[in-house]
Amino acid sequence: MRSIEIALISSVLLVSNTLIAQQDHVQQLVDFFLPMKPQGLLIFEGIWGNNNVLPRDIKNGLEDSTIKQWCYWDGKIVKDDKGKYHIYASKWDQKYSHRDGWHKGSKGTHAVADNIMGPYKDKGLLWPDWQEGKGHNVIGLRMHDGRYAVVTSELTPGEVFVSDHSNGPFKLLGQIKVEDPHGFGMGLARYQNPEKSHYGNMSNVKVMLRPDGRYMIIARSTAPMISENGILGPYKIMGDRIYKKYPELPQTKNEDPTIWYSGGLYHIVYNHWPSKTSYHFSSEDGIHDWKYRGIAFKKDEFKIFKYTDGTINDWQFIERPTAYVENGHVTHFIFSVIDVKKGQDRGSDNHASKIVVVPFDGVAFDKYMKGIIENEE
Repeated sequence: MRSIEIALISSVLLVSNTLIAQQDHVQQLVDFFLPMKPQGLLIFEGIWGNNNVLPRDIKNGLEDSTIKQWCYWDGKIVKDDKGKYHIYASKWDQKYSHRDGWHKGSKGTHAVADNIMGPYKDKGLLWPDWQEGKGHNVIGLRMHDGRYAVVTSELTPGEVFVSDHSNGPFKLLGQIKVEDPHGFGMGLARYQNPEKSHYGNMSNVKVMLRPDGRYMIIARSTAPMISENGILGPYKIMGDRIYKKYPELPQTKNEDPTIWYSGGLYHIVYNHWPSKTSYHFSSEDGIHDWKYRGIAFKKDEFKIFKYTDGTINDWQFIERPTAYVENGHVTHFIFSVIDVKKGQDRGSDNHASKIVVVPFDGVAFDKYMKGIIENEE
């Protein structure tokens, strides 16, 4: 009788362990997002937005809640030596529609908060004396020498501004150079005009400091680029689009890649905008053997903007993700969001965009990814 009981218990344990393994196997990046703790009351009235984003915490991230002046987009969080959090982002006057605002009036801006979740206070333009503050696809970072850097692209060839202090002033350091295609097309780094005789602006540029002391760029194409000689380059294109060897994934209309290093791995998340789906890849050296790790998040299936009380904000578009890494792990993501379809934001109306901060369990995520890598060896 006892042998039968032992056999039954063993069978139950085997089934349970199999189920757990199956559940672990299908985990994706989206499973590690955490509920947002409100920084104030969730507000229904007196703020912009469709019902799908009400009520919401107007103290989360960066927004002009009464839409008197600005719409916000892009951005990356940088922590200074005094423990304050800075978002270097872009904004445009609310009189513009979304479609006109980002390419007619977008300017580089700076906001600061005591709490990573917000509220972030707009401190003004980053480079008001350079092209009247013009900037888009704006992100910030700390350089290897400790200085603060802000990068802009899309509307410009791809510039880097630097400052000794988090609050500026930021001065133009120069344009990013990509001089060695390394056997790949220069179109992986810059837009190409219809005549294919000229390469223009960079787009969606994300710059990160590699642990080996080099600088790395991921632009719109997702092709990795490496500089041995500082943040301006020249950069070498080290590979093709990371998704090219996965024909089952969309091969066009991809954008907004973000890159980070945590848990001994390099990670890229990019967005396929027609399906509002973002995909996750990882690599052990950040250059070769990028492996598809599943859906990072999908607007129509996963609700990542969930508060601790269960309230959900269902933003219509979720774009421009960037990861904030501290002590070796991602702790938060930020997203650019808008409450309606972009063509429905007419300007000087009750629709707008903002930057939202979402907490993330990076410790558990890196542990999970470590297990995947060990199983592949």
